[in-house]
Amino acid sequence: MNKTKLSPIVAGVMNWGIWDKNLNTKEMENMINVCLENKITTFDHADIYGDYTTESDFGKAFSSSKIAREKMQLISKCGIQMVTENRVNTIKHYEYSKEYIIWSVENSLKNLQTDYLDVLLLHRPSPLMQADEIAEAVLKLKADGKIIDFGLSNFTSSQTELIRQKTEVLYNQVQFSATNFEPMVDGSFDYMQVNNIRPMSWNPLGSIFRKDIPQTRRLKQLLATLVAKYHLGSDSILLSWVLKHPAQVIPIAGTVNVARIQSLMKAVELDLDKEDWFAIWAASMGHDVA
Repeated sequence: MNKTKLSPIVAGVMNWGIWDKNLNTKEMENMINVCLENKITTFDHADIYGDYTTESDFGKAFSSSKIAREKMQLISKCGIQMVTENRVNTIKHYEYSKEYIIWSVENSLKNLQTDYLDVLLLHRPSPLMQADEIAEAVLKLKADGKIIDFGLSNFTSSQTELIRQKTEVLYNQVQFSATNFEPMVDGSFDYMQVNNIRPMSWNPLGSIFRKDIPQTRRLKQLLATLVAKYHLGSDSILLSWVLKHPAQVIPIAGTVNVARIQSLMKAVELDLDKEDWFAIWAASMGHDVA
């Protein structure tokens, strides 16, 4: 049972730091405030973002903002070991020992300048992960009040079941969008609904604005008519498509454009017509449903 209530759309901070926008402390503080003002109260982190620097940058901005901790929810992920000057690794790999998970969470808490994470996710599955050991780490972190809820990221249904047999799994963050809709047809979302696991969706706008291929051209043509019909932007319509799935998907929106952040929650209010939902899926596939 989820103890944490996340906002319907989550702010993804992957691009806030040195990996992309390189926001300074004041700019990051402003971005946090813009999100909160627009009812986006949950922030999605991972220890690796910005080569292990973005959590710390966010923490400085959060501290200087004087925002009360209970006004926001913080998600973070651990497990990916990158080759970077900030870690002593010779090859990219995954690490899920009990000691490492606990150390990684404590490090994230120090960097984020908070006492607890609302949600901890394991970033990617490892062939060497020991479910018992992971469960022991999660149990201790919960008992110590350092995490509230636990989940996974990019795990298949069978990998999720392996972990779920040992400890409660409440979230799985997967790639899902109009252009990457596999989780709703490969059984992943069915499994999550049966087991009360909330999906989060990274890259919920898909590749529509990044690639010029037949699939995205079809979608852009359809979106032009839907924008005129609903009087909303393409991104709001695409997010509404994601939100309509009965698995109750939570999109992670990575934009730092203030105008786009201000319009994100319009997707929550929009109830996309069923035929328009199927039209988007059909345009993505390149054919009608069977």
